[in-house]
Amino acid sequence: MTDWIATRAEGENRLAGFVPRMGRGYAGGRNADHGQGAHTAVSVLSPYIRRRLVLESDAVAQALAAHGPKDAEKFVQEVIWRGYFKGWLECRPQVWASYVTGLRADLAMLDRDRRLTRDVARAMDGQTGLACFDAWAEELLATGYLHNHARMWFASIWIFTLGLPWRLGADFFYRHLLDGDAASNTLSWRWVAGLHTRGKPYPAEAANIETFTAGRFNPHAADLAKVTQGLEATEPDGLPPVLPLRPRTPPQPGGPTALLITDEDCRIEDFGRADLDLRTAATLTTSHLRSPLPVAACVSQFEVAALADAAARAGVTPEKLCAGSPDDLAKWAASAGATQIATAYVTRGPLRDWLDAAAPALAARGIRLCEWQRDWDRAIWPHATAGFFKVKKQIPQLLEQLVAK
Repeated sequence: MTDWIATRAEGENRLAGFVPRMGRGYAGGRNADHGQGAHTAVSVLSPYIRRRLVLESDAVAQALAAHGPKDAEKFVQEVIWRGYFKGWLECRPQVWASYVTGLRADLAMLDRDRRLTRDVARAMDGQTGLACFDAWAEELLATGYLHNHARMWFASIWIFTLGLPWRLGADFFYRHLLDGDAASNTLSWRWVAGLHTRGKPYPAEAANIETFTAGRFNPHAADLAKVTQGLEATEPDGLPPVLPLRPRTPPQPGGPTALLITDEDCRIEDFGRADLDLRTAATLTTSHLRSPLPVAACVSQFEVAALADAAARAGVTPEKLCAGSPDDLAKWAASAGATQIATAYVTRGPLRDWLDAAAPALAARGIRLCEWQRDWDRAIWPHATAGFFKVKKQIPQLLEQLVAK
């Protein structure tokens, strides 16, 4: 599993290999965590789907073609969960801003609290003495991946059994997961904590862990906290209001254009560029923006390789930019005589924050930031204003609209 090849071809090969297991086998076995190197019941496509080296619509279309809507239902729903989380955070960007502010405060607290620093370090190093938790920490550090069920158990134990700040756990995941995504990661941790679906925290239960690890782990019930309430008291005002989705400016035909490729979407060849006056192109590495703390080398390496593959498929020889000073973006585009930067839509998260910080310098030079947006996102996001059920009810109509027959 540690032999990750960050290309579209590799992602599509893995997708094709998993198609036979997208039906009843997936529905029946997806909750089982068989351990490092043995995750055969799930697709392990998330690092590719995260960067759109594999498209959600392609994965869903192949599942439906091979298994039909009834047997592929669970696989399809799990793919759409990603779009739901992305859309939910787009509708409530205040939650991301709160996470960033809260994480800074939690990290500052580590400087003042030696015991907390020690306990967090033990948890991240897999030295708590709780065998299942320690094994999951070690697997994450070694591979950049964890089974989704293990992520839920881990987060619950971190928050309720170990009593550690949830944002520090979310940051630990975000720094090490190859599929780390601001929306999915932040909202999954909030869901476990009882902040997303308020009042419904996720408990890690000994019997459940034993069952779905096939007895690899057998914690005692007394080892785990009995979860009776979540962390909703820490946010007494509840969820912030839903805001209108952020408007975008599409690239204007004929305009002098700088093409910007990020790992937000590594299928840049899907977007029409024939009518653009392309002056320059660049890849932008951004994984270091995920956290004030160091990001895992495997994450950075996957990003660099994915961007190189994306540029090659787009037929461009790019400059290699790194997200440092936001003003550098305007300098790069202006040096080529561009009046617009064309890129795939950037959702709420650290790269969006960086681009927002770059906006004044772009405006001062008369450069527009223009974005392409996929039909998949445009269709799902307006429904992602509450719980997943609201999106789930729309799945038949969404599939009719989005999946090629």
